[in-house]
Formats: sequence, structure tokens, C-alpha cells
Amino acid sequence: MHKASFKFAAFALLAAFFMSSSAYAEIEKFANPSEKGFSLCWWPKLAPIEGWYQDREYSFSYKSNALAPNGFTFKDAESVMYARASYKPRIPEIKSLEEFIESDQEDMKANVPGVAIQEVAPLSTADGQKLRSFTFFPTKGGNWERISYGEEGEFYLIFAVSSRSESGFSAVVSTYEKVVGSYKK
Repeated sequence: MHKASFKFAAFALLAAFFMSSSAYAEIEKFANPSEKGFSLCWWPKLAPIEGWYQDREYSFSYKSNALAPNGFTFKDAESVMYARASYKPRIPEIKSLEEFIESDQEDMKANVPGVAIQEVAPLSTADGQKLRSFTFFPTKGGNWERISYGEEGEFYLIFAVSSRSESGFSAVVSTYEKVVGSYKK
């Protein structure tokens, strides 16, 4: 196949994929050209939050909807928020939301020794989905985080707030709850 024909066919296939999955209207889908072809990104679409913006550069770098406070970047802010959608067919070994949460927590324990994980009250989205929520607090060093998990069709959802300090975490957690509370399919 001619190189130009191959690129057109690949583009047409990706376009068909994105148009056919419009049932999940609040999951934004992107195909970015990369050295290996295309890099696919999925993340929950979030309502604008006063005082925060989407840092597009870090959103694509981390394949998450990365939010930073105005005047900062996702990299240099004391506190940030992000939302991610993991496409279930890409992780066939995970069979349920419970397994997804367990896997994420195991990764956290491996990467942040001594992290204290505690389940806290679930958060509700705008369409009534209850998201299981956990705090991930450092016992030695690290970030203060709250992560909420859910499902939407073919995706597992993660909403997170992360701060370099306990006071920063406390100052932004109510904004995080609003972000989750405003999300809907």
C-alpha cells in the first residue's frame, strides 16, 4: 500500500472509531501523531472551574485532563487536579472496578513507600453516580491526594486532587469535590 494511502486509511479508521463511540459524549478522545503512529488519549470532559484552567501540554503528556490554578502550570503548582479515563479493552486483565482500584492502589504502594490509604465518603457526580473515594496521605514524604473512581461504558474513571502539602490539600479539596460533582455523562 502506498504510504499516503496508508496514512489516509489510518486516519479514516481513527475517525470512524471516534464517531462510533459518541455514546460516551463526556469522554474526550484524541489521537496525537507520534513516532510510533498515533498516541490515543481519553479523559473526562470537565466543566470550567473559576480560578483553574486545563494545562493542555501536561494533559497530553500525562494522558489526563490536567487542571492547574491560574498563574501556575501543572508542574509548578502546589496543588493540581486531574481526570483520566482508562479504556477497558486496553487492560483486559482487569475485570471490574474493584480490580481497577486494587491495581491502582498497588501501584501507589510500590511507588510511594509508606503511603497511608483510607477509604472516605463517596462523591456523587451530577448524574448521580457514586464514586468510591480514597485518600493517599504520605507517612514520610510525598503528596497528599484524594482519588475517586467510577465507570462509564467502556472506561474506568479516575478523578484526583494532589497537593505537595497538607494545608494545600485542605485548601483545594472542596474545589475538587465541585469538579467531581459537576461531571456527568
